[in-house]
Amino acid sequence: MLDFPQKTRELHNHHFDSTIWNDLQFRDDDIVIATYGKSGTTWMQQILGQLIFNGAEGLDVAEMSPWLDLRVPPKEVKLPIVEAQTHRRFLKTHLPVDALVFSPKAKYIYIGRDGRDVVWSLYNHHSNANESWYEALNDTPGRVGPPIGKPPESIQQYFHDWLEQDGYPFWSIWENVKSWWEIQHLPNVLLVHYAQLKQDLPGQIRRIAEFLNISIDEEKWDAIVEHCSFDYMKQHAAQSVPLGGTLWKGGAKTFIHQGINGRWRDTLSPEESQRYEQIAREKLGEDCAYWLATGEFSN
Repeated sequence: MLDFPQKTRELHNHHFDSTIWNDLQFRDDDIVIATYGKSGTTWMQQILGQLIFNGAEGLDVAEMSPWLDLRVPPKEVKLPIVEAQTHRRFLKTHLPVDALVFSPKAKYIYIGRDGRDVVWSLYNHHSNANESWYEALNDTPGRVGPPIGKPPESIQQYFHDWLEQDGYPFWSIWENVKSWWEIQHLPNVLLVHYAQLKQDLPGQIRRIAEFLNISIDEEKWDAIVEHCSFDYMKQHAAQSVPLGGTLWKGGAKTFIHQGINGRWRDTLSPEESQRYEQIAREKLGEDCAYWLATGEFSN
């Protein structure tokens, strides 16, 4: 008898309203994409859209695959839209496992990425947010806790604040990653890593398809792989990004930024990097920290 996780708490802040999961009517073939954030979420949404719709052009995956626990629009608006979907649903979450309602029949794909790479991507996301972004998160009724403010000019300071204040001004990466790592043994959970997507995208797409019991149409295979490439997504960014990128300076192409790992190496000192690695090992344990940094499972 498998021991599936149970919801033990709610998470609320300027972004989250985890209570929406309490009211979702799961379907047996639902797919849930989970990440801490800035770890390849949009990339995975594109991959799933291509697998489900067999390499189709022009898919508005941001609309098809809503971030369920984002508190705007409110669940009273969002849930009926999700219920009305007739395709195989692929929903997005940034919650740790214990703040979700977990369905034994749904499939869960968790994407990991080195936290230093996450911060560099997060800084681009945050520093390019426009006033509409702040208004939506801070001024929409229902916010719990303090508003989110503007980031410092220094990305190094941003990294230190994030590392030393457990994910500030967002949420803890450690509890998020660890919660998913601890349930990787379940048959309906798949761990994917950003570095592996970069290294072998076709192989990872086939791995994901097998996990989801999706048969690949080989005549459409080249189109599927092309449509999941970073260049293609950048060129069609408005279809991949929430609200077409209207909440960021420069639009959707700002949201889909560079997709490059290791940019932190030019900024962080060896001591700063070692401090991150030390905290990662303390919070996650050796095996999980190694996977998060490399995408590889230690022996």
